[in-house]
Formats: sequence, C-alpha cells, structure tokens
Amino acid sequence: MPAHIATAPPVAHAALLGLGVYRPRRVVPNSELVDQIDSTDEWIRSRSGIESRRWAGADETIVSMSVAAAADALAASGLAADQIDAVVLATSSQMVLGPSAGAVVATELGMHDTAAYDISAGCAGFCYALGNAAGLVRAGQARHVLVIGVERLSDLLDPTDRTCAFIFADGAGAVVVGPSDSEGIGPTAWGSDGSQTDAIKQDKDFQEYFAEVAVAADGGAAAERPYIRMKGQAVFRWAATFLDKAGRDVLDKSGLTVDDLDAFIPHQANSRITDALIRVLHMPDSVAVARDIVETGNTSAASIPMAMEQVIRSGQARPGDTAMLLGFGAGLAYAGQVVRLPAIV
Repeated sequence: MPAHIATAPPVAHAALLGLGVYRPRRVVPNSELVDQIDSTDEWIRSRSGIESRRWAGADETIVSMSVAAAADALAASGLAADQIDAVVLATSSQMVLGPSAGAVVATELGMHDTAAYDISAGCAGFCYALGNAAGLVRAGQARHVLVIGVERLSDLLDPTDRTCAFIFADGAGAVVVGPSDSEGIGPTAWGSDGSQTDAIKQDKDFQEYFAEVAVAADGGAAAERPYIRMKGQAVFRWAATFLDKAGRDVLDKSGLTVDDLDAFIPHQANSRITDALIRVLHMPDSVAVARDIVETGNTSAASIPMAMEQVIRSGQARPGDTAMLLGFGAGLAYAGQVVRLPAIV
C-alpha cells in the first residue's frame, strides 16, 4: 500500500487584513504632455477622465515602491514582516527577467526564506494575484500572504504616441491576506481572450530588438527600443460588450447582487469604460465608485489597490464595507472578486 502523503490543514475563510499604497512624488498634469502628442487638456479629459498622473523618479523603482506600499499594508494589518509566508507580486513593467521582484521585495522587507514570485496578467494582475493568495491561505499553504500590484509604465511609453502617452502611469499598492472568521474574499471570476493580443501589447519582442541593436552596431540604421502600444477603440469595444458578463460572474460566484455592494472598484482604465460598466451592471447610486484615474492615471496592476485606498481615504467607503473589484486589460484578460475592504494606515 502506498505511503500516506499528508495534506496541509485548510482554512475556511480568507480576508484582506491591511492595505497600503505608494504614489510617486512627481505629479504630471495634462498640460505637460499635450504639445508632444498634438492634443489638448480638454481632449484628454473627455476621452479618459485623466487630469494628471504620477510618474516615478529614478529612485522610485519597482522594488522601492513595492516596499513602501507593503510596509504600510503590514502596519495596517498589525503584522510584522516575519509573519508573512509568501509574497505574490503582479507587474508587467519589471525591466529584468530575473530575479523576481517579489523575492527582492521580500528581502528588502526583512523576510527570510519566504516564498515569493511574480505574475504578469496586465491590468488584471492584482486580482489574479489576490486569487492566488486567497487560495494559498484557504489551502493551508500559507497563513499570511503579501499581495503587491506595482508598475513603472512610464518606462515603456513612447512620449509622442497619442494613444498611450497620456494614459499610463506609475505606483504601487499592497494588501495582506490572511485567515478570517468570516469570508472576506469571494471566489475569483477570471478569464482571457488571447485572440485580441494586438489590442494592448509591447510592439516588438526583445529578440527582434536585439537584432536591430546588432545591425546598428555594425553601422546600420539606429535601433528603436520596444514600447507599449494600444488600440483604444478595440479595448473599449471589448470592455463595453464583454465586461458586463465578467461583472455578473463576479457577483454570481459571491452569491450577491449589486444591491449588496457598498463600493465598486474597477480597474482605472478609462472613465468612459467605468461609466459603461455602471450602466450595464445597473449599479445603484448608493454604491461608491472609484475614480482614482482622475489624479493617478492608469497604473495597470497597481490600479485596483490604489483606487481601493483612495475610496477609503476619501470617506466614500469604510473598512469592512462590501466592494466588487474588477481588473481587465492586456491579454486581453480579466479577473474580479467581491471583498470586505481592509484597514489602511
């Protein structure tokens, strides 16, 4: 008879125990960008809702922003770094393939021999990471998990690209996930559509870029570095026609309806997409809706935790309130959960 393999003792419920964010120091108003992209402040506001965004300085790295956000999340949760069993970090703008940013962040926070890894799911990355973390806690694989969404998308922008240069921004958000007496994180509804990879993508792979660099070194034409590109209309059509189903899946899996919600925290992609989601999901006026995009821009994987913090800090919602999260973007991919909002510093 084969030997018996032990299983980790499972946990019934998981919750968000604390939240922290880091917003880069530099505020970049629309007026600073309009000349390079042949646009106007009015056009940017009407198309996206963005009035300003934060771009990171040289010392505000993926790691340093993550550490700052995580430190506040730990403080809000009342936990120390050595009580964290795993770090799950979501980003699409880490400029090296290894080591993982999560592992470096864990060490910078003073953790030792802690599981850590990165995931890349674009603007849905935080909700993907949160689903991972809740699963680890419920399965007994980790008692406390640090989840981070972080981006330095300004590194990937062509400053003359009228479709992207005004949209993307930088920042970090983190939450601590741990066991709870009652459910604080609903089941994850998620999916992807790889047939629409052209909607948001890096315009060339690094193999192609390195070949161009080699030609340039031999006296050929100059190499142009890769940039992020987006087909805004394709993304908007996908969001407007598909994400109502995704939102309903999130609610169905949680066993709730829109009338049970206190807050709606969608990915901060575009104010018009948020308006469309509110309309198709029949969101009541009583539900607080995150509008962090106005002053923060689109921070991809950092977007949802940063918007969560803004809704709580502004008093629109409170810790313990019921909120629906919905991330969506490059992939094209989506993910969402219903959660109880956590404490902040």
